[in-house]
Amino acid sequence: MTRPRTVNVAAAQIESQLGDLDSNLDKHLAVIDEARAAGVDVLLFPEMSLTGHGAGGEVLRLALERDDPRLRRLADATGDMVTIVGIMEEGPAAQFYNTAIALCGGKQVFLHRKINLATYGRLEDGKHFAQGRYVDTWELGGPWRASVMICADLWNPGLVNLVALHGCTILFAPISSAVEAVGGEFDNPAGWHMNVRFYGMTYGLPLVMANRVGHEGDLDFWGGSCVVDAFGQIIAHNGERSESLVQAELDYEQIRRARYLLPTVRDSNLGLVVREAQRLDGMIGVPASVRDTSHT
Repeated sequence: MTRPRTVNVAAAQIESQLGDLDSNLDKHLAVIDEARAAGVDVLLFPEMSLTGHGAGGEVLRLALERDDPRLRRLADATGDMVTIVGIMEEGPAAQFYNTAIALCGGKQVFLHRKINLATYGRLEDGKHFAQGRYVDTWELGGPWRASVMICADLWNPGLVNLVALHGCTILFAPISSAVEAVGGEFDNPAGWHMNVRFYGMTYGLPLVMANRVGHEGDLDFWGGSCVVDAFGQIIAHNGERSESLVQAELDYEQIRRARYLLPTVRDSNLGLVVREAQRLDGMIGVPASVRDTSHT
């Protein structure tokens, strides 16, 4: 499908039932119908939306292979709309991933496996999942090139920088954030909105962030799903802990203006980054007293 220079996006702020694939599938199908009726072009569900947040310990029961009939049902239901869903994926060689899959026209059009596995506070990704190894984009249509970063991926600025240098013009961020996830004095809701607004402004990069609501045990999921424009402004937001579609229209002309006024992508020195990363890799394990820091 050829998409125009404007795109209608929506974050599906939903509550998933922990470990209940059938119930969650039914909710996804209902929300897809609602979004299509509302004229949405791209619909984003939260991280691991089909399984619930804390289901990692049940990965052997809940992980889906990419040809699973439930994914085919979702792909057929979405029609020409793009729908991004979160799953536990069983990949080749019995490796398990925290994965987001984009579906359109009865097919899977993109896949991202979470790279920055959060294993701190009450988060246990690293206990259950293999690490994704690639940052990539796909052609959404028209001038739009999309990508996905899952939750803690966005707390590694290097990953978002790579996405921007890959030519991304719209970034989808499925997250699963509870107020208590990190602990201490870390303000998850305020921190997340600061995070996505920073990337939007710095790279002239619109973002769609979808978080879940509801409770799992003593974890309280705060919602806060939003759409951020190319100037880093939140243009749609649900600050309530309620299910809804958070919907907005994005215009490519705004990206052109933002990237002309603040040319972060244009001025990125990829050669320097590669060179310094290689130099740093060569110094790992070398005592500081004997490192060559002459830069020659």
